[in-house]
Amino acid sequence: MSAEFLLAAAALLPFFGSAVAAVLPRNARTTAALLAGVVTLASLGCIAALYPQVAGGGTVVQRIDWLPTLGVAFVFRLDGLSWLFAVLVLAIGALVVLYARYYMAPDDPVPRLFAFFLSFVGAMLGIVLSGNLIQLVVFWELTSVFSFLLIGYWYDNPSARDGARMALTITALGGLCLLAGTVILGRIVGSYDLAVVLASGDAIRSSPLYLPAVLLILMAALTKSAQFPFHVWLPRAMAAPTPISAYLHSATMVKAGIFLMIRLWPVLSGTDAWYWIVGSAGMATMLVGAWSAIFQHDLKGLLAYSTISHLGLITLLLGLDSPLAVVAAIFHTVNHATFKASLFMAAGIIDHETGTRDMRRLSGLWRAMPYTATLAMVAAAAMAGVPLLNGFLSKEMFLSEAVDNLGEHPLHLALPVLATLASAFTVLYSLRFIRQAFFGPPPHDLPKAPHEPPRYMRLPIELLVFACVAIGLVPNLTIGPALESAVRAVFGDAAPAYDLAIWHGVNAPLAMSVGALAGGVALYVSFGRRINSNPRGGPWLMDRLDGGWLFERGMSGLVHGARRIEVVLGATRLQGQLRALFLVALAASVAAAFGAGFFAMPGATLSPAPLAGIDPVFALLWFVGAACAVGAARRAKYHRLSAVMLTSGAGLVGSLTFVWLSAPDLAMTQLLVEVVTGVLLLLGLRWLPKRKQEIPAPAAEKARARRRRITDFGIATAFGAGLAGLAYAVMTRPAPEGIARWFVDEAYPQAGGRNVVNVLLVDFRAFDTLGEISVLGVVGLTVFALLRRFRPAADSLERPKQQLRQEAADHAHEHREVGDTAADTMLIPGVVMTWLFPFVVVLALHLFLRGHDLPGGGFAAGIALSIAFVLQYMACGAEWVEERLRIRPIAWIGVGLLVAVLSGAVPWLFGNPFLTASFQYAELPILGKIPLASAVAFDLGVVVLVVGATVLMLVALARQSLRRQREASTEAAAETQA
Repeated sequence: MSAEFLLAAAALLPFFGSAVAAVLPRNARTTAALLAGVVTLASLGCIAALYPQVAGGGTVVQRIDWLPTLGVAFVFRLDGLSWLFAVLVLAIGALVVLYARYYMAPDDPVPRLFAFFLSFVGAMLGIVLSGNLIQLVVFWELTSVFSFLLIGYWYDNPSARDGARMALTITALGGLCLLAGTVILGRIVGSYDLAVVLASGDAIRSSPLYLPAVLLILMAALTKSAQFPFHVWLPRAMAAPTPISAYLHSATMVKAGIFLMIRLWPVLSGTDAWYWIVGSAGMATMLVGAWSAIFQHDLKGLLAYSTISHLGLITLLLGLDSPLAVVAAIFHTVNHATFKASLFMAAGIIDHETGTRDMRRLSGLWRAMPYTATLAMVAAAAMAGVPLLNGFLSKEMFLSEAVDNLGEHPLHLALPVLATLASAFTVLYSLRFIRQAFFGPPPHDLPKAPHEPPRYMRLPIELLVFACVAIGLVPNLTIGPALESAVRAVFGDAAPAYDLAIWHGVNAPLAMSVGALAGGVALYVSFGRRINSNPRGGPWLMDRLDGGWLFERGMSGLVHGARRIEVVLGATRLQGQLRALFLVALAASVAAAFGAGFFAMPGATLSPAPLAGIDPVFALLWFVGAACAVGAARRAKYHRLSAVMLTSGAGLVGSLTFVWLSAPDLAMTQLLVEVVTGVLLLLGLRWLPKRKQEIPAPAAEKARARRRRITDFGIATAFGAGLAGLAYAVMTRPAPEGIARWFVDEAYPQAGGRNVVNVLLVDFRAFDTLGEISVLGVVGLTVFALLRRFRPAADSLERPKQQLRQEAADHAHEHREVGDTAADTMLIPGVVMTWLFPFVVVLALHLFLRGHDLPGGGFAAGIALSIAFVLQYMACGAEWVEERLRIRPIAWIGVGLLVAVLSGAVPWLFGNPFLTASFQYAELPILGKIPLASAVAFDLGVVVLVVGATVLMLVALARQSLRRQREASTEAAAETQA
């Protein structure tokens, strides 16, 4: 297998595994865990097999053209840095899968957990393997979405819901900033290709757009990596299951921001802006996280704040203008992932086997679980920087950089002291973790009797602790080669020289390290008892540094600000807002027409054009349409049903106009849409509030109403005249030179279709259509969600109830139920609508099959098929139809979108861009030579999604109508009997 294939397989396998895990039964714990383990190990094997290609500074690139004319491609790029991060993501991910198999409770929906988990793995791999900035942004946002799902996995827990909401809000805000920042970078460089960007450091730093670009990109990195003051989301994310906490906060989620800063360090660093923003954020985060961790009573809370502190340490290193500091940052990133994942898993075992994580209730666990205690103590010692463990080596490099970077900057001057202080705090909370959990008197009054976990639940911790010890003892044989490859990927031939030796002699960093160890022990001896007995978990400042307080104050401020804006700009009537909107649009169009200011359009004139002859039949047709429009406006005040009918008449005139102007495709689509819109309006009429009896208004109120009507009439007249003038100008002037002629000439040679409109939709501009049907699906789901909880005003039911009472009193003996519903239907219309079903289905199939060459197509076929289903709902009722036809509109939406996307992805297998269509003629028995176009598969997805979205909206209204009708009918029958 080629290196490019292995790279693509490693990146895409987690998403395929997630799709399989999502359909597994709820109780398939072992199957889901086995699937997740196999997928992560398979991806890890692919990445490991590519190490020889990147070990010497090489790069493996798999490029798939996406939008080649715009220079956008789907690029996977593997070098030493991305290889190291990919191994962290997959290796620790595999261990987390094994751990989660034994941690999760039997009644938890484990397949759902692993489906989210594998998707998150794929998104994280997408970040580290992306070779295109826009692609990186997409995967960046996917990590926010899937982390939201993982943190809120126990959605019945309010803390999990709040933590997931907080994490998504903060990290998604950073994602928007990253999108803007990458767009600016692409503007500076002229390309979004990562290799081009990394080779343009001088151009980026010298550009006037450098400052906004670096601010936006750092905003994304700092929010994702929980840097102060954006650190508030990470402690709340501890509400997730412990396996997820171990994964998100050791090797993935929070490391995404670190990876981004390391990746772009060669092109963004070296300036005062980078130094002050990154260095200050890192220093503040390191101190705030270490200080907060000291006072936590929850084991996971302590580890969460210690993660924040270590992330601040790494960020601080990246803020220093020193290549060796970057080396130390990469090294500590690996070390932190190993000891922090093992500590989270140990905390999860303690919680799993004792029923609590409160250190005030824990003590003496060494006696009940000596193996787990030993592993946890070694991992905590690595976190504290004890010699002969991996944490000691990277901490020594950090302290060395703190000493070597002494200078005139205030941050440089304070760095050695603050670094030593933060290291002492680390020793303090690490010692407190060990002392409170494993030593002291035997535990009592615990929810469970403590004991060792299952053998394989402890195995991931053993492997991670072994890595801590092995790296600490023989760093050059373990992490050395991979670290060297990562450093070469960042610096190229300018990579700095460094030494991973355990002993560097007696020097300042060693003295600072010894001082930190001794200071941490002294602090615990002096204040440990007071910290443990404090019920609030720390001093007053802790409440202000706590994530919930800061976030909720910020969100409250946003809500109050939005309400004030609503008070100022809002209105109780929609007419006022629409009036303002139309006036602004009218002013812009007038300015454009007369070439004024910003809206000036080159070449736009109002010069007269020769008036063509007017066909009297066409004029009569539009006179009827205008009469319908005016009548609808007049009748809407008195009779809504007639207004709907007149509106449909105006729409029918529009359809006939398209026929008159030789646009049968548009005419057919317009006619079908008019039918569906008419049904939608008819179903919604009953929910409009009942018209109140008019009371004579004062003269001043009448005058205001008259002025309002005159104003609205003037705005409508201006708009109508403007659109009429625009249409006249377009149709009486020769068409400008453009691409329209090209589409007409190339529709058959390139796409094999004679219907240019359909070829445009499913071939030439299929990507636009994919976006449009996606929006249609979202709209359908939104309408359905809104109508599920819709409860109309009481007065909107009075008229239907009165009508039903009269019917129940006068025609109770004629009441007829269809199936098991109580819907009132007249016999002949119901039978006719039922008989029409097969004919409409055949019509829809006819429109679909002929659409590539004759008027028709997927959208028209989907609307026609939707009409067939809606007719059955109207004739027989929702329950009768769903019992026999078993329509699942939501599933139709999903299947339609999946078919459309897969039909566009298949060309990738043949080296063609996304949504590339092909056609050829095939000889078939009896039928002979017929054309076959791959765009038909995409059009089929359009049909299925349009049917799902349209039926979902109409059925939601129909169900409301039937439910309310049954309620009113029941009340009417009860009153009649009484």
